[in-house]
Amino acid sequence: MREFVVDTAFGRICGLRNHVPGAPRLLALHGWLDNGASFVPLAPHLAGFDLVAPDLPGHGASAHLPMAAEYTLVAATRAAFAVADALGWERFSLLGHSMGGAVASTMAAAVPQRVERLLLIEALGGLSETEDRTAARLRGAFANLSQLSSKQLRVFPDLATAVRTRMMVNGLSEPVARLLVERGLAPVPAGRAAEGMAGGYVWRSDPRLTMATSVRMTEGQVRDLIASIACPVRVIHAEPAFQYFGTELRTSRSALLRNGDSVGVQGSHHLHMEDPVSVAAAIGDFLTRPL
Repeated sequence: MREFVVDTAFGRICGLRNHVPGAPRLLALHGWLDNGASFVPLAPHLAGFDLVAPDLPGHGASAHLPMAAEYTLVAATRAAFAVADALGWERFSLLGHSMGGAVASTMAAAVPQRVERLLLIEALGGLSETEDRTAARLRGAFANLSQLSSKQLRVFPDLATAVRTRMMVNGLSEPVARLLVERGLAPVPAGRAAEGMAGGYVWRSDPRLTMATSVRMTEGQVRDLIASIACPVRVIHAEPAFQYFGTELRTSRSALLRNGDSVGVQGSHHLHMEDPVSVAAAIGDFLTRPL
């Protein structure tokens, strides 16, 4: 996969693409605080597709949203469509992992005529919350924003330290963590010594991504979104279940699909990176069989 860049209303979006002209189009959306390198291990198994894996706004090498904008599920959905528009894609299939799966689910519900197939890994819809948490969440989000100017970025002395940290935080193997870290880090900018950031590396991602989202859908809203998805859907989930996509939630949401199924694969939340062979087997002919 090679670098690509497109300019959109959400800023410059960078990412990785395998550049297979004329092949079926597949837009791959990564998880929270990951980047387009999330799909590098799976890419050889999708060689027959024009596979495009952007860094979503605020992630990887892509531009951060302006301070007047917010990182929401709807904003990410619009940004993903903006990438497709910049590529000249009217219809395409979607592959999403975790947060990227929530975005892909929303895309398929919002503009169904543009989405041919929906392939999800460790996701179906986004995170939900009960109505009685609305005010508390909003207050927390505003409080975090007021503290943003004093938030200090962690400086890593070298890439190896950052890789070890990512391994511990997400339970990733070294090669997988390295893929995400190498794309996710940048050298400390020159002239930042006065801020205590001389030398080393910092995350390129927008610090606002680590703060509480101001609003979440209720479970009823997420279920309505899922029930409206018209295209074929396949959900690939980890066994044992990951905490944010537990068995009960996955089963109840999957039952709402008009034309979908769910396949379990032994592994962790990043199973598409850790065991791409098994994930490719779970995908099977889903992306190629006649509609």
